[in-house]
Order: sequence, then structure tokens, then C-alpha cells
Amino acid sequence: MRPVEISGKRLGLREVTTADVDALHAVYGDPTATEHLPFDPRTREEVEEIVTEALEAAGAVPRRLYVLAVTEIASGEVIGVARLHIEADHPHSAEIGLGLRPDHWGRGIGTDLIRLMLTFGFRHLRLHRIWGARSPANTAAQLAMLVAGMVEEGRIRHHVRARGAWRDSVVHSALEDEWEGHRED
Repeated sequence: MRPVEISGKRLGLREVTTADVDALHAVYGDPTATEHLPFDPRTREEVEEIVTEALEAAGAVPRRLYVLAVTEIASGEVIGVARLHIEADHPHSAEIGLGLRPDHWGRGIGTDLIRLMLTFGFRHLRLHRIWGARSPANTAAQLAMLVAGMVEEGRIRHHVRARGAWRDSVVHSALEDEWEGHRED
């Protein structure tokens, strides 16, 4: 396994480690940070399990799951988590997901993170299609995806069950050939 380590202007992506559990719990366990995610806030023990599964997935051949710590370049601090899951039946395509600590919202960090994930998927993994789904109420994610060069494809009705109710998802995607003309290095 070659560990993932990618840097942008403000953010970096690297493999998660067991030392990241508390930093990741600050995202996964925060009710505000998970408000639009398809699960309830996680306990610290659940985050430990996520990290353990991520470490196991990192050694799989072929590797299909990347769970990466999002770091702020200036401080080196872990401020979020990013996931990329390559579809087994469609190995040219992957789903991305991300979460950031709320104290980093509103500064374009989400857009930077999506751009970094697209760079990783297209340049490093040689994927053709990358997609992500968001809650219809998450207009900040909508803006971040659109500004990063993703296209809104449509709505999946009653896609996930979250907080005791069915919720739709809005799907966005980027294609390698379209992204090449839109990316910012």
C-alpha cells in the first residue's frame, strides 16, 4: 500500500491513524456537523471502529475505500474527514463524502476539499466519474459542489433514513474530461 498524502493550497489529505480518533469524533460526533449527513452523531467508540475499518481497507487489494483525514496546511490540525469509495461493479466510478468541523464552515474550505478529492480521484486513481449525494436542505454543500465543478444530476427520492425519517438526496457528479477544463491547481 502506498499511503495517500496530497496537499492543496489550504488543505491536505492523508491516511487516518488511530491518533485521529478524537479529531474525527469532533466531526462525526457533533450534531451540527452531522445535521445533513445520513446518520446520527457517532460515539467515540463508533469513530474508533470507523478508523479500524479504514486501516483495514487501506491494505485491501484492490483498494476500494479511502478514509482520509483533512488537515489544515497552516496548522497541521485535523479539521475533517473525506471518504472516497470505488464501486466494485463500476471501478471507473467512485462516491465521495466529507465532513468538516463547523468552526471551519463559511470560508470556502468545503469547495477546496471537493477540488482536492476530485484531483485525488482523477489524477491519482485515474477514475472517470466521481459523484456525491447531499441533503436537499444542505445548500452550502450544493454551492461547494457546483463551484468545485460538479454538476447537479437529480434527486433520489427517499434515499436514506436519517433521524427517524426518510430523506431525499441530490446527486452531483464530475467527469474526468469535463473536470480537466474546470480544475484549479
